[in-house]
Amino acid sequence: MAAGLPPDALGRRVACGTDYGTVRYVGSVSPTAGIWLGVEWDDPQRGKHDGSYEGTQYFKCRHPKGGSFIRPNKANFGVDFLTAVKDRYGLNDKQDVQGGTGNTVVFGTKTVEFVGMDSVAEQQRQLNKLVDISVRECAVSHAGQEEEISRTCANMRHINLSKNLISSWETVVAIASQVQNLETLNVSENKLRFPSTSTFASSAFSNLKILALNQTEITWTEVLLCAQGWPVLEELYLSSNNITVLERPDNVLQTLKLLDLSDNQLLDGHQLHLIAQLPRLEQLILRNTGVSSIHFPDAGFGCKTKMFPSLKRLAINDNKISQWSSINELDKLPSLRALQCNNNPFVDTEKNPETLKQLIIAKISQLEVLNNCEILPAERRGAELDYRKIFGKDWLEAGGHWNPEKNKPSEEFLAAHPRYPALCLKYGAPEEGELKGQQPLTLKNQLLTLTITCPEKPEQKPVEKKLPESMTIQKVKGLLYRLLKIPSSDLKLSYRSSKLEGKEVELDNDLKPLQFYSIESGDCVLVRW
Repeated sequence: MAAGLPPDALGRRVACGTDYGTVRYVGSVSPTAGIWLGVEWDDPQRGKHDGSYEGTQYFKCRHPKGGSFIRPNKANFGVDFLTAVKDRYGLNDKQDVQGGTGNTVVFGTKTVEFVGMDSVAEQQRQLNKLVDISVRECAVSHAGQEEEISRTCANMRHINLSKNLISSWETVVAIASQVQNLETLNVSENKLRFPSTSTFASSAFSNLKILALNQTEITWTEVLLCAQGWPVLEELYLSSNNITVLERPDNVLQTLKLLDLSDNQLLDGHQLHLIAQLPRLEQLILRNTGVSSIHFPDAGFGCKTKMFPSLKRLAINDNKISQWSSINELDKLPSLRALQCNNNPFVDTEKNPETLKQLIIAKISQLEVLNNCEILPAERRGAELDYRKIFGKDWLEAGGHWNPEKNKPSEEFLAAHPRYPALCLKYGAPEEGELKGQQPLTLKNQLLTLTITCPEKPEQKPVEKKLPESMTIQKVKGLLYRLLKIPSSDLKLSYRSSKLEGKEVELDNDLKPLQFYSIESGDCVLVRW
């Protein structure tokens, strides 16, 4: 074996300049002399062949040109964890700590003054102070001497080990087992070998709450095996791991609140049913997972599913969902409050983005945030009233009726509009006048006849005004200033609908037009100051 070559070189991760790879072969390559390393590179463009040379196959690559041979002295096999920490934070005796004269010493670029203490003791104290440690891209490959980390960095709670040269999960365990109060761990962008049986158990992660395993080539089966050692884990990040099939997590991940499966091409939407019973899961990230449909078969129209009982935030953007029926299904989730659904084919069925937003709001009753934008109460009311009106004609043709005894909409209509009966209960069934064909869009047809009253000033007589539905609340206040001689900044407006007796809606956004609040002719605007 060549001098300086680790005895366990085969299977180890190495760096060569800025390129990363895995050693697949150690030995001679005829007709040359000496030891060669056969490396499968993470970036296939760095390679030259598939592991064969002069007709002999020395190792195999997943990519036909993902491999090449390098001499051992060109490969960086990495350093132990503590060496990387000292280098990263300027506390390495050999490189960054320079003995000062008198009572001073320089740590990296920082000068520290001592009173009767030597630099080694001060260095130890500096390491013990570290709570949040990042050694990303510091070529960490192994844990180092046993118990050295626990003696040196006793207070660590958060560790970033991403994009290093760690080859196996056992190395991660060896580091974590020396950190008693470890809460956050990021080992993303390390191509790791994971245990294949459940006999690999450890208490290293007994306090771990956040774990990132993005781009580690872990499978869901391996996740479940390792999860036996994550008893209190709350957040798990698994993006870009080629996970295609899920399994039911029995007796593991029961404390999980956030799960990120983005950039894994799941076999189909039914895979989600296998993780639907996680009792505390509040946030599920499914961005770019190839999902084309969502269905909760245990619940009928207008009912809530027993799946995902705690799910509040769902991200399904950048997928292949083409049917509105999947959006209807989301109303079955009992706790859903926030949704991200941009860049799905169903979005293209509606050209007007504002109408698209209103349709989604009307279809999902408890939604409070859509695509990172808060849904205001007036916006929800407007969306639901418009939805009730737009599809009123379809409702009538499908067997809907103002008389409850005759109201029997078809199964097809309820499948397409499962919230429609609830909207009729909330706002009343649409009246015949509302469902007449749209009149030509002229200024006359856009004028609203409104009664303006001052409920706290009975001496002020009600005034009837015709106002354009596109008129902003700010301009309405300007008009009222001229009528009432009251500064517009002091005015507070609200309105009562002629169809919703007893309900008053505040007109609280000066930049919004009257039509935003679904105000109609015959409604009453209330003015207070």
